Amino acid sequence: MNLGPLEIGLIVLAILLLFGYKKLPDASRSLGRSLRIFKGEMKGMKDDDVRTKDAAQTAPVRGEIAGPAGDDPSTQLHEEARAAEARAAELRARAEQTRAADGSR
Repeated sequence: MNLGPLEIGLIVLAILLLFGYKKLPDASRSLGRSLRIFKGEMKGMKDDDVRTKDAAQTAPVRGEIAGPAGDDPSTQLHEEARAAEARAAELRARAEQTRAADGSR
């Protein structure tokens, strides 16, 4: 599909008539924020997928011992809790950065 200058001009004129020239900057700003949030969420989902695959590859199979034979379950639970706390802190920091970026505009 080939758009010439006349078609593009008609499209721009129709948009101006529909939304008005005063609302276009706000609409474009809102669209930019939405795209930025969407892009960040997609990146987060990709990171989560990579972490899930890594965890699945290193997770013990049912009946398999995860560490050395002398490890007790409480040590493993403490390590998992530390990892979960680190992940929660990372997510809180990311959320604060997003709020700060949105608040500064």
